[in-house]
Amino acid sequence: MNNKQQTTNNKQQTTNILFIITMADLTQQEWQEQLANDTNAVILDVRTQDEVDEGHIPNAKHIDIFLGQGFIDEVKKLDASKNYYVYCRSGGRSAQACAVMNSVGFENTYNLMGGFSEWQGAKTN
Repeated sequence: MNNKQQTTNNKQQTTNILFIITMADLTQQEWQEQLANDTNAVILDVRTQDEVDEGHIPNAKHIDIFLGQGFIDEVKKLDASKNYYVYCRSGGRSAQACAVMNSVGFENTYNLMGGFSEWQGAKTN
């Protein structure tokens, strides 16, 4: 096999395993604007139950990332074709949650930078 054939074979192998995953850190404004225009959106709150009890973004689904494997098990039950807007208190846990979700097949996850602590949009107590 010559170098040209080897390069072509390598490109074909790479193409066969390549797929696009979107995990983006969005500012508060970007998150709100994108969410408002997304008909395939799901809001996911990954904070603890105590944090959720203090307030949350309306219509958010709650799965506590501290559940460990339980979090992964619950995430796998979600529709991976949806776009997930994920938040926590400050943005750290939600970034981890986005990475976990991407690792189990979710293609579009968006992390709210600054989290709920900086959220200026609608809140539910």
